[in-house]
Amino acid sequence: MHIAMIAGEYPPRWGGIGSVVFHLAGHLAACGHQVSVITRSHKGRSPVQSGVSIIEVPWLKAPMAFTRSYGKSSLRALKHLHSLEPVDVIHIHLPLASFTRKEFRFMEDKIAPVCSSLHGSWLGEKQGVIRAAKANESATWRNPNDLAIRLAAKHYSKYERAGILESSICVSNSESTLSEFKNWYEPSKDFRCEVVLWGCDHKVFRPPNQDDEDEQLSHENIRKNYDCDDELALSYMAETKTPMILAVGRLVARKGYMTLIRALPEILESYPGARLVVVGRGHMKKSLLKNARKLGVEHALFIRSSMSFDDLAQHFRSADLVVYPSYYEGQGLIPLESLASGTPVVTVNQPPLTEMIDDSVGDLFNSGDPEDLAKSVCRILDQPKQRMDKAKAGRERVLSKYTYEHNAEDFERIYKSIIKK
Repeated sequence: MHIAMIAGEYPPRWGGIGSVVFHLAGHLAACGHQVSVITRSHKGRSPVQSGVSIIEVPWLKAPMAFTRSYGKSSLRALKHLHSLEPVDVIHIHLPLASFTRKEFRFMEDKIAPVCSSLHGSWLGEKQGVIRAAKANESATWRNPNDLAIRLAAKHYSKYERAGILESSICVSNSESTLSEFKNWYEPSKDFRCEVVLWGCDHKVFRPPNQDDEDEQLSHENIRKNYDCDDELALSYMAETKTPMILAVGRLVARKGYMTLIRALPEILESYPGARLVVVGRGHMKKSLLKNARKLGVEHALFIRSSMSFDDLAQHFRSADLVVYPSYYEGQGLIPLESLASGTPVVTVNQPPLTEMIDDSVGDLFNSGDPEDLAKSVCRILDQPKQRMDKAKAGRERVLSKYTYEHNAEDFERIYKSIIKK
């Protein structure tokens, strides 16, 4: 079948949506389908995948408003594509593309049935921004994107509602997201929706291979660069006294990094040799470093703005623990990438993170509570044997149901069901 994907992110935009669309498209193409991805124009080249064609369209570079301009451009491109190579199914990735109910009906009636993926909601993002502001993560006005979400989420939510009212089927990336859409948008009784949690690339994100000499050297260099390289750490031993704590994601208020920085002094009381490595870009870098200086923990904090996928994968393998303190997620892929790498996860005790993480593969803390976060981290580090058990269980959990192979099978079945209907 010919699948047209409308996705506001696609490599080299490696956001959450960009990553899952890239891998889903590649796996569907490997199954023999033709995949056309209509995405926003960007600098740099998209990686080439056999059977996947990329169509770039113009968009207005403004917070929130880009979703509407991109939606209009992508619809024009979709009409042209269908005139050249008839489309069998349309897969729209919300909320980064905004369409009216009339536009959804046009696609359904004139082109092909629509499957809308619910990656999270603007109203949920707004709640996350508000919770982060109340926890003094960062003032909303400091970031244009946060400010736009705070002020315009309600307006743009009407396009999300259009998607659930007019699509042949919606596919939520978590039970939590599905619940949000049902509560806020009151779909009709015949609303059809499934829950398919996205997977991760378990071949890239994998446990350490100490028999690989180059990989072992990379691990040793990482631990030495961050000053957490006692002999046990260099051998991947859980009993290390210089644990490496990793956090990955955009440096914005709703990701909860300030709470993590505030937890660091208590962590260092129990583990003076611990080091926190944060990987991500965003407007909060200076304020995070400033707060670390105030708390006297700047020596234990390292912030990296970007790195290659191979380097990131090695960071997941080299870390003793990953912390994910986000105030809002549609699903959250970082915890899965950590589990796939054989690294336990400490995250917030709230959905949707609790759909993937429990005490068998990590630990949970109360959102926005630095003391509870520190206790969770130390609880994991205090039990080296249990930490190794959690690492093994986490990898097994990912392989059992959170892979892109699983996603491709699920969506192939879903596409066929709406085409048949």
